Amino acid sequence: MPSPFPGMDPYIESPNIFSDFYGTLATEIRNALNRMMQPHYVAKIIQRVEYEMIEIEETRVNVPDVSIWEESRLAPTVATTMTLTTTPTAESVVAIEYPARVFSVEIRDVENLRLVTHIEILSPSNKRAGSDSFEKYVSKRRDILRSSAHLVEIDLLRRGTRPRLERPVPVAPYYVTISRSNKRPRVAVWSTQLHEHLPVLPIPLLDPDPDAPLDLGTLIQSVYESGRYTMQIDYRAPPPSPKLSPQEIEYVDSLLKPLRKHA
Repeated sequence: MPSPFPGMDPYIESPNIFSDFYGTLATEIRNALNRMMQPHYVAKIIQRVEYEMIEIEETRVNVPDVSIWEESRLAPTVATTMTLTTTPTAESVVAIEYPARVFSVEIRDVENLRLVTHIEILSPSNKRAGSDSFEKYVSKRRDILRSSAHLVEIDLLRRGTRPRLERPVPVAPYYVTISRSNKRPRVAVWSTQLHEHLPVLPIPLLDPDPDAPLDLGTLIQSVYESGRYTMQIDYRAPPPSPKLSPQEIEYVDSLLKPLRKHA
C-alpha cells in the first residue's frame, strides 16, 4: 500500500522507522543511478558510523530521607559526629550517545575512480548542531565545495539544523540542494511542501555528459511500500516532532481523515 502523502511522509521521521528508511533509500538511489549511468560511471554507497545523542528531558529531584551517624576518624580523642547520606540530593541525567549509521552515495568515473558527485542524505546526527557528527559533516562539506566534485544534499528531515546557505530560500519542510562545481557559489534549491510531489533531480556528471535524472518521489514511494510502513505507522496519532504549522495540521487532518475513520 502506498503512502497517503504525495511526497515525503512526515510519519517516516519517527526514529524507529527513519533508520530503516534511510539505509534503504541510499540503496535505491545507488541502484537507480547505476542502471542509467553505464558504462562510464559507478555509484557506490559510503557508510560510516557516527554517534547520535539520545534526547532526554526528564530530571527528578529527591529529598534525602536516611542518614548515618559515625564517629570522626580525624579526631579519635574527641567525641564528634558527622552525617553521611545514603540517598542522593538529586537525580539528573548524562548525555547518552549511540552508534548510528550515516549513508551517502558517491558517483565516480570508471576510468580512474575520480569523485564526480557526492550525494549526502542528511541524518538526524549530522543535523544536530554542536554534535561531533554535525561538525564533521560541516568540515566534509567544506572540503567538497573546495574540490572539483558536485555536491547534492537531500534533506528529508524537518527537525535539526540545515546546512548553511548564504541567501534565504522559501520556507519548507524538505529541501534538496545541488551545487555544481562549475557554477559555485550559486546553488540550485528545491523546496518542497507536505502537499507537493518531490522533484526529479538532475544529478550532474562530467561534461559533456548529460545529467542523470533521479526521480526522488518514485524512489521514496518504492521504499515506503517495500518497508511496509503502512503496517507500522499509526496515522491516528500526530506526526513526530517538530510540530506542524496550523496550515499543515489542517492539510494532514483532511488527508488522513479516511484512514482514521476506518482505523
